[in-house]
Amino acid sequence: MSSAEENLRDRGRRLRAELTYEERKLWAHLRAKCWVAQHLIIELDDSQHAEPEEERKDGLRTAHLNRQGYRVLRFWNEQINRELEGVLQAVYAALTDSQSRAAAAR
Repeated sequence: MSSAEENLRDRGRRLRAELTYEERKLWAHLRAKCWVAQHLIIELDDSQHAEPEEERKDGLRTAHLNRQGYRVLRFWNEQINRELEGVLQAVYAALTDSQSRAAAAR
């Protein structure tokens, strides 16, 4: 495992230990946040991610993950509070799409 992968793994562990209310609410429905086999990552953002510098960092991070073969779905915390069913439908649609792509690649 490369040091970059170890850093991402360690960061993921730390973030999972510090879940926000919205993250706990979503993961209670999904039971996972990164589906490695489907190459799907779900990110929940709060209002600080609307700042230009945070948007830039998020874009760089998403581009990096995309280059690694991952698809990143981003949702605002407020969407979890107001549109949970729509968020869940989007996640399940992405999982179905990912599973279809994996089956086609075999």
